[in-house]
Parts: sequence; C-alpha cells; structure tokens
Amino acid sequence: MNKPAKLWTIGHSNHSAEHFLALLQQHGIETVVDVRSQPYSRFSPHFRQSRLRELLSGIDIGYLFLGNELGGRPKEPELYDDAGNVLYDRVARTERFADGLHGLMAAAARQQVAAMCSEEDPTRCHRRLLITRELLNADTPPTVMHLRGDGRLVTEVDLASGQQESGRQESFFNHVGYE
Repeated sequence: MNKPAKLWTIGHSNHSAEHFLALLQQHGIETVVDVRSQPYSRFSPHFRQSRLRELLSGIDIGYLFLGNELGGRPKEPELYDDAGNVLYDRVARTERFADGLHGLMAAAARQQVAAMCSEEDPTRCHRRLLITRELLNADTPPTVMHLRGDGRLVTEVDLASGQQESGRQESFFNHVGYE
C-alpha cells in the first residue's frame, strides 16, 4: 500500500526574497510548484517567474510552473459567474485542472513540494479553496500543510476544524465561487 503524499502550500506575499527562500529551506522544500495564473508580481519583482526560478536554482530548489492548469484565474469566461467570481467547482471539472493535479501529486510523490501563489493566508487562497479541496477528495488524499509567513506550519486538518490563529470557526466550503 502506498503511503499518502505530503504537500506544502505557501504564499509569497510581500516577503523579501531572503525571507521567502529561508522559509522554503526551513521546511526542506525541494521544488516550488507555481500555481499562479500570471507568474509575476507587480510589487515584488523577485517573484517574477524568471527571477524566482533563478533564486530557487541558486539554493538547489526546483521550479515547476502549473499556473495554466491550477491557477485561480482561468481564461475561459464560462468559469466565472456574472459578477466575475471564479466558479471553482467548474474549474475543478476541467481536464486541464485534473492534469495539473496529477502533475502536482506526481512531483509530491518524489520530493517535498510546495504549491505557491501570492496570497499568504491559505483561508483566502485558491491553493486551499480549490486545489486542496479537490486533493482531499482523492482516494488517497495527501497530508496538506500550509506554510505561513512567520514559519509556522498549519495543517489542513487544523484549518478545517477551526484551530487557527484567529480562533474563529470557518467553513471550508462557505466561499464565493461554489455553486
């Protein structure tokens, strides 16, 4: 029987390059899987795809872009409601998304992988609201751990049970974007 994979998630936020790289190293991350639909940052140029790839390579961390498959802002208008909100349940039913999840978990089966986008708080991010939600529906769901900006790890189990730093209970599926 195969042991379930582990998956880390991280949001780059407005961290300095040094701080972000230290977070990855602190937790033994071997590959960053970029799940941003648009792999750049207006405010932090070190998170632009080419520069990020260069920084990660400098500390022997791999980089894989899956933003076309797993990004939270798909190109197709039919994946949005009339107010412009992404309909995550529709995104999750696309072949492209399924292929992306397969690629993400194939990488996670081989090494310590962190799915990365820009939002630091996983409770407000598609890494959790779309990707993690779908992974937890798998036959053998991975253990998902959200790496926070201060270096703490918060497990998905803790978030789902309401054991987070704010102390408030938050429903995992009670967000815009679900029909």
